[in-house]
Amino acid sequence: MTSVNRRRWLFALLMLVALAGCGPNRVVVDGNFPPPLIEPLPLTLGVWFGDDFALHEFSEEAKGREESSWVVNTGAAQIKMWDSLLAGMFKQFTVLTSPPPPGQSGPVVDAVLIPHVEELQYAIPAHTQIKVYEIWIRYRFELVSPGGQPIAEWTMSSYGKTPTAFLQSDQEAVNLAAVMALRDAGAHFVSQFTQIPAVQGWLQEQGIPSRAMTR
Repeated sequence: MTSVNRRRWLFALLMLVALAGCGPNRVVVDGNFPPPLIEPLPLTLGVWFGDDFALHEFSEEAKGREESSWVVNTGAAQIKMWDSLLAGMFKQFTVLTSPPPPGQSGPVVDAVLIPHVEELQYAIPAHTQIKVYEIWIRYRFELVSPGGQPIAEWTMSSYGKTPTAFLQSDQEAVNLAAVMALRDAGAHFVSQFTQIPAVQGWLQEQGIPSRAMTR
């Protein structure tokens, strides 16, 4: 290899490294989500995780040279958290492989929950040395009969903040903020579920007195 070719090869290699370094920060959220310490409702609940939920990913392009682009994948962590939560909230719980068929014979469950992530926002620290991030998630829930008839629909918000600035990386800080937001969502869902008026009416139809779940 001539010296000219060697220089060209080194220049091309350096350009590839530089371009790789300009890519977005990617985070696949992962964490632990203990089940709630409550008395489960004596019901069988099915849940349908649509692709918009199971593969949920949030991305945002950098708006300036001092900012970074982000791709935050919450789908797997969402399912992990809601699986743990709902399994603790109901006597029996099953994940459906397809949505309840409208007007047809549905799965053998008392109702089906269909969660959606309507919006996810995050706040980046102004100074890169302070790795404290904030994440907000807004959910929309549908509770339907096994045949797909609506029972209740409501929205709920959750919030998570990195509890410490002493973390090794921005990605680690974003992951922890997302985990905190998911845990906050679980706590709100537990406390609010039986307080939704339409859910209260449905519970009474099932012969279950309206009551708040306690930890």
